[in-house]
Amino acid sequence: MNILVCVKQVPDTTEIRIDPVKNTLIRDGVPSIVNPFDGYALEAAARIKDKAPETKIVVVTMGPPQAAAALKECLAIAADKAYLVSARSFGGSDTLATSYILSNAVKKIETLEGKFDAIFCGKQAIDGDTAQVGPELAEHLGYPQVTYGLEVEAEESMLIVKKETEEGAELIGVRTPCVVTFTKPAWDPRYPTIKRKMAANRVEIPVLDDAMFPGIDAARIGLKGSPTHVKKTFVPQKKSGGTKIQEATNEDSAKKLFQALREASII
Repeated sequence: MNILVCVKQVPDTTEIRIDPVKNTLIRDGVPSIVNPFDGYALEAAARIKDKAPETKIVVVTMGPPQAAAALKECLAIAADKAYLVSARSFGGSDTLATSYILSNAVKKIETLEGKFDAIFCGKQAIDGDTAQVGPELAEHLGYPQVTYGLEVEAEESMLIVKKETEEGAELIGVRTPCVVTFTKPAWDPRYPTIKRKMAANRVEIPVLDDAMFPGIDAARIGLKGSPTHVKKTFVPQKKSGGTKIQEATNEDSAKKLFQALREASII
């Protein structure tokens, strides 16, 4: 099986700060990491490879040159090959433009690595939380998709995906080629070995720029090709904790709640 995993380098949101004047993220001094949901997608691919060692895992990301560090981390964990999609004309792309660029990148990489049986993505990036790129990529490619994947098993010409639902989980069979996006499963991703880490550090990551996609529509990429724009970024105000009402009986708790709401002139 040939699997492409789409990843994104994101700022560690536990250390994010906002510029109070510009209302933009302060990235200086904030470490960058592989988007955690993309890490689950990579681990899902690695588990398929554990059972079928002939499986090839290719990772791709779109971003500035420094995003190559995220690809090297993926190579150290489980990936066999990696590609960086990067060009000035791609800057400012929203999710629709990004997914369009990635769809062109998929086709280009397939000329180098062979046809992909499946494309795995994280359900969303923690710096944007849109959950749009994976489904949009499937639409651009005309592939069936399954979202909120927890686990996946490969069969002859299809994948069996355990999908998270509000009621629990369900098993869905989807024919390949397809796109699957992953949410947090019950297990944690594996760590890189020292040997793979040293090998990954020596790898030169191929860069795919806009010159590599002669048929790409310039009106659909970058700021010009982005129908949505970020107007403002802010940190929600922290609210004080609520009051816990826990009386001896439910009836007494209800009475106390009613009295509190009445005193606050809410009812």
